[in-house]
Amino acid sequence: MALHVFHQSSRLPFPAEMVYDWHARPGALQRLSPPWEPVKLLEHTGGIGNGARAVLEVRVGPVPVRWLAEHRDCVPGRQFTDIQLEGPFARWEHAHRFEPVDTDACLLEDRVEYALPLEPASSLLAGRAVSDKLQRAFDFRHRVTSRDLELHDRCPLGGSRRFVVSGASGLLGSGLCAVLSTGGHVPIALARESSRVPRTAAGSVAWNPRSGSIDAAGLEGADYVVHLAGESIASGRWSDDRRRSIRDSRVAGTRLLAETLGRLKFPPKALICASATGWYGDRGDEMLTENAGGGSGFLADVCRDWESAADPAREAGIRVVHLRFGMILWPSGGALKQMLPLFRAGAGGRIGSGRQFWSWVSRDDAIGAIVHSAGTGSLEGPVNVVSPGPVRNEEFTAVLGSVLRRPTVFPVPAGVLRMTMGKMADELLLSSARVIPEQLRESDFKFQDPELEPALRHMLGLPTQR
Repeated sequence: MALHVFHQSSRLPFPAEMVYDWHARPGALQRLSPPWEPVKLLEHTGGIGNGARAVLEVRVGPVPVRWLAEHRDCVPGRQFTDIQLEGPFARWEHAHRFEPVDTDACLLEDRVEYALPLEPASSLLAGRAVSDKLQRAFDFRHRVTSRDLELHDRCPLGGSRRFVVSGASGLLGSGLCAVLSTGGHVPIALARESSRVPRTAAGSVAWNPRSGSIDAAGLEGADYVVHLAGESIASGRWSDDRRRSIRDSRVAGTRLLAETLGRLKFPPKALICASATGWYGDRGDEMLTENAGGGSGFLADVCRDWESAADPAREAGIRVVHLRFGMILWPSGGALKQMLPLFRAGAGGRIGSGRQFWSWVSRDDAIGAIVHSAGTGSLEGPVNVVSPGPVRNEEFTAVLGSVLRRPTVFPVPAGVLRMTMGKMADELLLSSARVIPEQLRESDFKFQDPELEPALRHMLGLPTQR
């Protein structure tokens, strides 16, 4: 059996014990899983101590494979090892080490000894591909570890804090719960009884916006409430019923939550509410800061009512922040997930004229903005959560094609979109909003992904072109 060795080492400006603790917390495994890989965490018990186990579902080509790993050789603050008991490799032993450089820095080292099944043919056929795949994955893992530690270092919240999060199972909410837990905080899902609660959430508080019921006692003593819940605006044509459902899922839920928080004996320090850049409507090339007035159209009307629905919490003296999110980019969900198959097939192209501005933000920066808003008491009211570099659709298209090394020569005419999507096409894809994150910049928020191309390369695990 041929044995292969992979090694990755990075110097981090954080104590070894802090980096070890980050890995030991519930959200670390989710944060370390590359988003371009179809990996599912099926079970994880016992943290990273000796004998703890994790069960994953991975894919070898199109085939799902169960991967059972056990943690061994744990030395708190210094190391632990993962041993494959069942899975796609003939052997897999992954040692994680945290070696102090001085009191404020350490070396994060990953050393993997592995063997492929069906040697020696497998090494000849797939050895290089496996090595490249590991390199991409561990480059990503080390960047994410450093990013998360830096975020928590920049946004100290005064110890472990209790966050109640609605929409906790969604694209943004699930990532937020993982980041909060790796920072030593306690994310609690505000969820309906039938909803899936993320594994990184430490329990749940029940509510049902449709019936107007909510467990107020479960909200008592929460340090922060982050309200992200709302029906998808892109999951079907906007019939009258769909419009009503989209609006009610945001407005009624926000009002119920805000009124309940306002009556609590021990209310949170802040209510951080999702909103959207749809507030501004179609504004062409106008530069839009938080001081810009609202636009016109269905989404602008929804956003206006959505933000107003939080007034009862504001009137009760709770600091309320409205995060106006742009298009959130992440390969495992949202708009980017829908675009990738088309662009990977070489069938992507500009939408309509391509001159409309798309204000985007990476999921990591969207999560960072939530944590930053919690820890920055001066932030209140509307906050634009977009990268500092909005781009026109034609540029977005060209950059995505370049990153994927695919042509982008198949434009989608506006008329075709209107025929297939109705008015939704005008507000979601063809409208232009050149949104500027003025409040984030003035409050010294640090963007991890300020530029589109490096952001896409990070989240897709693709190296910078030379």
